[in-house]
Amino acid sequence: MNIHEYQAKEILKKYGAPVSNGVVINSLSEIKSKINSLKGQTFVLKAQIHAGGRGKAGGVKLIKNLKELNAEAKTMLGKTLVTHQTTKEGKKVEKLYIEEASEILKEYYLSCLVDRATSKIAFISCTQGGVDIENVAAKNPEKIITTRTNLNNGIDEATIEKVLKPFNLNSEQKKDGKKLINALYKVLIEKDASLIEINPLIITKNQKILCLDAKMNFDDNALYRQPEILKLRDFNEEEPAEIEASKYDLAYIKLSGSIGCMVNGAGLAMATMDIIKLYGQEPANFLDVGGGASKEKVSAAFKLILSDKNVKGILINIFGGIMRCDVLAQGVVDAAKETKINVPLVVRLAGTNFKEGKLILDKSGLDILSAEDLNDAAKKIVKAIK
Repeated sequence: MNIHEYQAKEILKKYGAPVSNGVVINSLSEIKSKINSLKGQTFVLKAQIHAGGRGKAGGVKLIKNLKELNAEAKTMLGKTLVTHQTTKEGKKVEKLYIEEASEILKEYYLSCLVDRATSKIAFISCTQGGVDIENVAAKNPEKIITTRTNLNNGIDEATIEKVLKPFNLNSEQKKDGKKLINALYKVLIEKDASLIEINPLIITKNQKILCLDAKMNFDDNALYRQPEILKLRDFNEEEPAEIEASKYDLAYIKLSGSIGCMVNGAGLAMATMDIIKLYGQEPANFLDVGGGASKEKVSAAFKLILSDKNVKGILINIFGGIMRCDVLAQGVVDAAKETKINVPLVVRLAGTNFKEGKLILDKSGLDILSAEDLNDAAKKIVKAIK
């Protein structure tokens, strides 16, 4: 789960990290009263969407006075931003963040994340901030320093020194730097975050270290024990189909292709998507119904696929282990009849009760293409949509 910049900064501030002051607004009428808490007359106005690249898309503006602030806020609020991290449809700006402007001397990059390859916590430090870290990794990999540490009650001084070393901080800046590293580590552990990114981390002209931007991702599987984090979820920033999928505990990600997929098991789902691409088409989604899905869950998954207007055909690929093929077949039949399916449907069943499942499909009266194996299934659905 992602949260907005202003929410991430509020969390960091509670943990003692050096963060610039700002206020969030949902309407123009809130501006005058809320900016009274900010110092100075120069501000930065930031669109709050779950995507990077806001500045290049016109979502970050330097503001010199109240008149300009009102004018820019009026233009930005309700605007649709299209960045390299959004779809071509972009994201509508529903919230704005007004922040005290900072005089920047240097920009750095700092992040803290779960390193699954080593089962450790990794800090990434880079002297090039404010840019796409992926580009730096490709062109100047030597500038990216990764420091890994074990999961403990805290982070030791030696590790903190390694993380901060590339930034060449003075003694006063190091004090704030240590507070920041400790804050990132504690948030990652205590709030079940999977990634915290500060880009840029800046040194101001008065030699202060400051988090100018902040991004946080949280582990969806741990949200049940993080009610305060769950409250920060912004449904306006999420794909409606993915919100619907979460109600049924379905692993669903919308993609841009034309063949809808329903599979049980993440590995089998990936293989199904790969073979669709092998035969020249694109999957419309990733959808794992899980090992023990009920008839109702399968029916909900089927309807979810059909809600995508881009879907021209559906491939169901089920290997029955815990999942019974007859339960899946009945769910598919019920959903297909209810939704009056009008696109080709290919089903491949194998494993537990696959004969019973095939019999249910054969007797359904629906126009269903049966496949012997995954390769056969992919060939048939690609041919059917052509």
